[in-house]
Amino acid sequence: MLELRPSCECCDRDLPPDAADAMICTFECTFCADCAEHVLKGVCPNCGGNFAPRPIRPAAKLAKYPPTTRRVFKPDGCAGSNAA
Repeated sequence: MLELRPSCECCDRDLPPDAADAMICTFECTFCADCAEHVLKGVCPNCGGNFAPRPIRPAAKLAKYPPTTRRVFKPDGCAGSNAA
């Protein structure tokens, strides 16, 4: 099950579970669409993979399967360096 991380790793913008602009890579690194497209140019700086829209968990399932509260913020890794 996806963690549904609460924020963009690059700019720390809030990305609630119903955010339509949350993007993830295969390792669930989470970014807002603006950072994923314009800052990172579609390539995850952590794994080098691409991004896909993060699915939206149905509201009725959030109580039983809540999103994580763990924020990941790595502004130094958001220069598009694409480290493996």
